[in-house]
Amino acid sequence: MNKLKNIDSSLSEVHSSVDTTATSKPAWKRILSFFGPAYLVSVGYMDPGNWATDLAGGSQFGYTLIWVLLMSNLMALLLQSLSARLGIVRGRDLAQANRETYPKAVNFCLYLLAEVAIAATDLAEVLGMAIGIQLLTGMPLIWAVSITVLDTFILLILQRYGMRKMEAFIITLVAIIGVSFLVEIILAKPNLAEVATGFVPSIPNETALYIAIGIIGATVMPHNLYLHSALVQTRKIQRDHKGIKRALKLNFIDSAVALNLAFFVNAAILVLAAAVFFKTGRTDVAEISQAHQLLAPLLGSSMAPTLFAIALIAAGQSSTVTGTLAGQIVMEGYLRLRINPWVRRLLTRLVAIIPAVVVILINGEKNIDSLLVLSQVILSLQLGFAIIPLIHFVSDRQTMGEFTIKPSVQFLSWLVTAVLVFLNIRMVVGQAGDYFQESGHIFWKAVIIVGSLLFVGLLLISIFYPILKRKPMEAEIPVHHFPSGAIGNPVLPEYKRIAVALGFDKEDHSLLAHAMGQATPSTTFILIHIVESVSASFLGSEADDFESRNDKENLESYAVQLKEKGLQVEVALGFRNRKTEIPRLVKDSNADLLIIGAHGHKGVKDWLYGETIDAVRHQLKIPVLIVSA
Repeated sequence: MNKLKNIDSSLSEVHSSVDTTATSKPAWKRILSFFGPAYLVSVGYMDPGNWATDLAGGSQFGYTLIWVLLMSNLMALLLQSLSARLGIVRGRDLAQANRETYPKAVNFCLYLLAEVAIAATDLAEVLGMAIGIQLLTGMPLIWAVSITVLDTFILLILQRYGMRKMEAFIITLVAIIGVSFLVEIILAKPNLAEVATGFVPSIPNETALYIAIGIIGATVMPHNLYLHSALVQTRKIQRDHKGIKRALKLNFIDSAVALNLAFFVNAAILVLAAAVFFKTGRTDVAEISQAHQLLAPLLGSSMAPTLFAIALIAAGQSSTVTGTLAGQIVMEGYLRLRINPWVRRLLTRLVAIIPAVVVILINGEKNIDSLLVLSQVILSLQLGFAIIPLIHFVSDRQTMGEFTIKPSVQFLSWLVTAVLVFLNIRMVVGQAGDYFQESGHIFWKAVIIVGSLLFVGLLLISIFYPILKRKPMEAEIPVHHFPSGAIGNPVLPEYKRIAVALGFDKEDHSLLAHAMGQATPSTTFILIHIVESVSASFLGSEADDFESRNDKENLESYAVQLKEKGLQVEVALGFRNRKTEIPRLVKDSNADLLIIGAHGHKGVKDWLYGETIDAVRHQLKIPVLIVSA
């Protein structure tokens, strides 16, 4: 197995942040530290996009299609274990591995398809959460859709507290979903003997086949394969044979437990639909809102629809967090582009909200479930482009060494891929065929034909390119860092003009002490303060309120005290916005060093008080010394 150098870490802010090697911890704690990534992945297998197919399968065919859910779960376990293997053994996520293997043009297409898949996933989550909020509160759906923007703040807060806290949050939501459906099943009282017959494979008719394809297509999601290969890298492991083998084993157990929980949720939805709707002759139930309305009268309990709505909201919220992480992985892996996570989240969410709002405004709320189905069809189209490269990577002995998957596993993986791609293509071709028969729009027919040809072409490239032409790994790995050289005798900098951003609080003495520590006898200090009173925000330098006068006096008092120590001092008072005023005053004063304080705000406080340091340093080309409070 070749040693790979100079690579960027996947999810770098939490990479190897969970130490599984600490010998000071008891063995059971070190084992438990492996568990968590698969739970974040599992929420994708129980997101709102799966609910419609589960409801349709249960209400129309009773328990008959439970075996399809079990088969889908086993497929998912196989593919997710391959994804985890890639991340553990090679230290790559799927996007990074693709970037190192395929040509740039192909990678760009794969990136776009991955982004489309994530947007489609987020669309299902937006709609699921919105429907849940509407069912719980009765508010109009368009307002419920708008509220889903607010979960950007939840993700922001979670990321501040680290990976384990985020995993705990997701596991809590998964537990809410599981408990809700456990209560629903107890209320529905299904006949367990009849439920057991659903594990015997059978397809009653063409409609059942179509629903089975939908269940499979909605179960395995492409973004989960990107996600899992990165999440396993949040664990710091021993990089020897024993450590990697142990990590693979424990992550497989983690995946098996988490995905079986997802199977329980999906099976519970189908069993609930079978016991409540199929048994009472309501075989027409396929929409989430319709199922919610019928639960209370058919089960005779007002608790049932409430739990249904709560579980739906929890499913949407948990999936939206993992969808954002997948988006970050895809963007960084393919494009090497890193943006603020909350910006990434907000953009993804807006892309999902816009089509939902447009459909609601034009057609009302009646076509929302069809939009959910559309999101699953889009996901189906992307699936092959994630699975096929993944199998190539974990089958490559050059990069995987002794951890290459066995020939029998390779055969099974390609068989599962062939089944999934065939079923998904069949579903899409069937829908396109219906459109061709019903519609006379030549333009859209041409678009479908051209798109289909491009789709098949890209699929063939993803299959055969890694076989026909392997790129040399060492030559193609992107390098962020220059090779280290001799340190020599560096020239120590002398700062002639040092700017100090003061806040008139207890931290000022520390800032000034650091400034003096960087100074020479000829250094001039520029004392800066920004007035942010209401009057100053409107009048700027013409403001003459109490705060403006008091701040000016304080600044001049500091200057007098420093001059008494024999130092050269200037003062600069700014107004309105410190993010723009501090850089302006620093530039105007020709300072060659800025000293600024970090007050340790976290989470929501960053939004309330502002994140000054990042905004300031990006506008300056001089060194910035950040002094922690």
